[in-house]
Amino acid sequence: MTDVTPEILDSAAARLPQMLADIQRLVEVETPSEDKAAVARGAAEVAALTAERLGVTPETVEIDGVTHLRLRFGAGAPKVVLVNHQDTVWPHGTLARKPFTHEDGVLRGPGVFDMLTGVVMSLHAAAMLQEKGHSLDGLSILVTGDEEVGSISSRQLIEDEARSARAAFVLEAAAAGALKIARKGTSNYDVVVHGRAAHAGLEPEKGINAGIALGLLLPEIEALGDPEAGTTVTPTVITAGTTTNTVPDRAQVTVDARATSIAEQERVDQQIRQLTSSMAGAEVEVLGSINRPPMERSAAEGLFAEAQELAATLGLPELKGVEVGGASDGNFTAALGVPTLDGMGAVGDGAHAEHEHALVEHIAPRTALLAGLMARKLD
Repeated sequence: MTDVTPEILDSAAARLPQMLADIQRLVEVETPSEDKAAVARGAAEVAALTAERLGVTPETVEIDGVTHLRLRFGAGAPKVVLVNHQDTVWPHGTLARKPFTHEDGVLRGPGVFDMLTGVVMSLHAAAMLQEKGHSLDGLSILVTGDEEVGSISSRQLIEDEARSARAAFVLEAAAAGALKIARKGTSNYDVVVHGRAAHAGLEPEKGINAGIALGLLLPEIEALGDPEAGTTVTPTVITAGTTTNTVPDRAQVTVDARATSIAEQERVDQQIRQLTSSMAGAEVEVLGSINRPPMERSAAEGLFAEAQELAATLGLPELKGVEVGGASDGNFTAALGVPTLDGMGAVGDGAHAEHEHALVEHIAPRTALLAGLMARKLD
């Protein structure tokens, strides 16, 4: 096992000014997930940055029009996979009203916390090992472009890359400084009610009001959750109708379902597909499916213990581990049985929120911790 010494903290600290500049560089390229051209521009910027920091350009992998990056060192299956994404939830124009700033030890800007700081940490952790003469053979760095919309095109890429790995480190942001050692699995559905249109003034009785039918279904949908099992089923975006004087012939609700076990995911999946309307003539259609399996604690416990031991060796504060409701690409690697540690990226707050920020004081120490864990798993 590689002997990781506290000097690695000094190496990370020396790189911090460059890391901050690199974070700003990525934040200032807007990459909303739905805009594939913007995601491609972001990937090109990450690729250029990778070439500058590591001396090699990653492979561009385009799947269904979405651009992803993969950088492998050495031959054979990867031993360690760093899992990143560079797409964000922020629409074009966000940067104009919410530019990158670095004030009082706090970084702000769209995507700075989720998760562009993590991307930069990945590259610099690898560069630190390279600088110290440590072989990177067996390392794979992934930077995908559709995580925020379910990783539909990148899932197979992630699974194929990680399948035989000793460890997957996910550079999603930490949870109040804690690493993420378990995540709920996610399922996404659209429940659509089909009714019949009619003139709302002349003959409303001839219509079948899909909006009312959907409204009656909403409590049933929410009731599919099981608080004791940690399962939530939440109706979110609701739409109905076409014009103000027409009985709606179609209504739809998006449903977010989360569970701690595959069994619970499958139960919800089965029951939501059995929904019927109590309104005569209204028909229910259910679209969607299970998206990400749960990341169970068993996948993280070994790596988390190693991270705690290494943090103590480096003189870092004690690491905490938490279970969270949000999902990530770590759900995919963990479901394969690959040891997975998530939340290795930025410390801060505000994912997907106006107060999104990353704390500068944690960037270098966490990068050193990542580099140390990588070194041990690459040996």
